Amino acid sequence: MSLAHFFIASALIITMVLYYSTRVPCVYVLDFNCYRPPDNLRVVPATFVEHLKIMGIFDSESVDFQAKVLERAAIGNESCLPPTFHEIPCNPSLTGALQEIEEVLFTTVKDLFAKQKIDPKSIDILVSNCSIFCPTPSITSMVIHKFGFRTDIKSFNLGGMGCSAGILSICLAKDLLKVHKNSLALVLSTEATTPSMYFGKKKSMLITNILFRMGGAAILLSNRKQDRWRAKYKLQHIVRTHMGSDDQSHNCVFQQTDEHGYKGVSLSKDLLVVATKALRINIAELGPLVLPYSEQLRYLWSVLRKRIWFPEKEQTYLPNFKKAFEHICIHAGGRAVIDGVQQSLRLQKEDVEASRMTLYRFGNTSSSSIWYELCYFEAKGRVKKGDRVWQIAFGSGFKVNSAVWKCISDLDPNETNAWSDRIHRYPVNIPTVMEH
Repeated sequence: MSLAHFFIASALIITMVLYYSTRVPCVYVLDFNCYRPPDNLRVVPATFVEHLKIMGIFDSESVDFQAKVLERAAIGNESCLPPTFHEIPCNPSLTGALQEIEEVLFTTVKDLFAKQKIDPKSIDILVSNCSIFCPTPSITSMVIHKFGFRTDIKSFNLGGMGCSAGILSICLAKDLLKVHKNSLALVLSTEATTPSMYFGKKKSMLITNILFRMGGAAILLSNRKQDRWRAKYKLQHIVRTHMGSDDQSHNCVFQQTDEHGYKGVSLSKDLLVVATKALRINIAELGPLVLPYSEQLRYLWSVLRKRIWFPEKEQTYLPNFKKAFEHICIHAGGRAVIDGVQQSLRLQKEDVEASRMTLYRFGNTSSSSIWYELCYFEAKGRVKKGDRVWQIAFGSGFKVNSAVWKCISDLDPNETNAWSDRIHRYPVNIPTVMEH
């Protein structure tokens, strides 16, 4: 071998070593599972309003206000609340909150492990998020104790990060999987509704009583090469937007006590304005990563026309994000949230179907709602190999987070999930004002 051949061979070997040693591992979703509450915990709107009246806590004005919000909330007869809310009087105790977390997360994790035949001791990373409820020991500690995870598990418990925390948890798990090779990560997203009930009279704080319902999701992630062939999805992008430096954004979703000392979460009238602004910033960063060049060029050309030739008349072109994604999962935060995103992105009725049906059946389950929506698509048999999924979540702070997944397997629409028991009934027509 000549000296030149030796140097060429050495260069190739070094290049290959550097490539494989510095390559960022792929993150896969092996599977996920969403909690399906038992029917005995259903909250029929008429029963909910009657319960408000006979509890003896709210005055007539507060009851009437909550009843009117419920009529327009687009939440149906099948959403559920934990046992505490079915008792008279309602007593949102610490014990009740712990029981809710155990019921939702323990059931969800148990079913996921059984389905995938996962040994709890094979989990390397555990991340949970619950915004309002932060017990000691933590929620991750409760799960570790229940299932007997290893002593060297890397666990993280996120709190106070609102309905967008599910994607934040995925982002944290992704970053950990970059560092820890050949690992499995379990992400748990939920919100405890038991300690969230507000018993005062302030209207901006009463709205959360109507919107939020019990629910949760467990997502099993992997960066192991051997799991590529059995994984459902591959993570493509995560884009996070935080508007916390702006006063209006910071204060639009705020936990506080009212003048009578009752604790609750206040939703500002500026919420939709803030959410729209944050969404624009988020998609401006996401667009170049996912949109085809034709859409990017049309957008760039419209910006140039507006700035140079027609600053007052020309409207900036809004890219068609349906050319980048086959499925869109919009956080089911409320009818107004879904309407706002649909209008901002100029989406069709079918594009927001999963979000509206999730809100109608399960209510606002906070950070887990985007996974219920993906469940809906799967149960309908709409997710095909090669399809791209966009999850959009909104949360206090104010935050907008996007996650982009690519389906890499042929999915079985008959697989059991949170929707499979009655998917044949959906979609349903949701009236503007619902009777109760």
